[in-house]
Amino acid sequence: MTITQLQYVLAVAEYKNFTLAAEKSFVTQPTLSMQVQKLEDELDILLFDRSKKPITITEVGKKIVAQAKNIVNEAARIKDIVEQEKGYIGGDYVLGIIPTIMPTLLPMFLKTFIQKYPKVNLIIKEQNTENLIQNIQDGHLDAAIAATPLEVDFIKERPLYYEPFVGYVPKEHRLGNSTQITPEDLNIEDILLLQDGHCFREGVLNLCKTPKLGGEHFSLQSGSFETLINLSNEGLGMTLLPYLNTIELDDIKKKNLKYFKDPSPAREVSLIYHKKELKVQITEALKDVITSVVRGAIAFQDVKIISPLNK
Repeated sequence: MTITQLQYVLAVAEYKNFTLAAEKSFVTQPTLSMQVQKLEDELDILLFDRSKKPITITEVGKKIVAQAKNIVNEAARIKDIVEQEKGYIGGDYVLGIIPTIMPTLLPMFLKTFIQKYPKVNLIIKEQNTENLIQNIQDGHLDAAIAATPLEVDFIKERPLYYEPFVGYVPKEHRLGNSTQITPEDLNIEDILLLQDGHCFREGVLNLCKTPKLGGEHFSLQSGSFETLINLSNEGLGMTLLPYLNTIELDDIKKKNLKYFKDPSPAREVSLIYHKKELKVQITEALKDVITSVVRGAIAFQDVKIISPLNK
């Protein structure tokens, strides 16, 4: 039994297809199939039912796959320990970032990080929270940046910063003359929302506790804060933005910003990763760089964290 064989088994278990598993493992399909077959012969069991499409995992195979994940992870930890001992910070590091954070945060820290740690090959993937969690569990991501708390047993959360919600309210809106706003001022019927699947959308819904006012209203869901701002300017409602999305607005648009009275509702943004903590030295380096560059951009202290979970 070898680590490579176990890695091939995990690939087949994930993709339910020998050809695709081989492609993802960067080997030929006959090579992968032969190694899986050798392991099955050694154990004298069938791991996969090949008669079905897609391939299914046998009951004993499910137990073997679960144990194989532990073994492969622990084997990777050996290399991790050696690199920590040598003080080496380098190699591939796959980082996921949710879409409502990627455009504002990535430009703030990426150049600094790659200049400070040139031996790290940072591979960045934009994914929603649900996919980030699954890919961390499957070992496809080393870490991710997401709104927290997520309340996931196998994930460790390291807060990076707290980002307040900011109202974008055109002058013609019912709140247009307000100097500050409160959660009680909000009415979900005249707030333009991001589309389903964005955790910032869930945060807004959790924030809006006021009853519906009724009457005529316009409802629209978009995947872009820029679109929501433009529609607000057309008189179709107000919207809420993360604070970092307001920094680069032009002076005309900034006049429509309405800040919340303290404590300002905010989202907690964290670096999340598996509790097994592989590649710790790169994770720590990443956290240090991000917190150092964001510290100057967000000075808010008195905030109330709004959950990103659908409640």
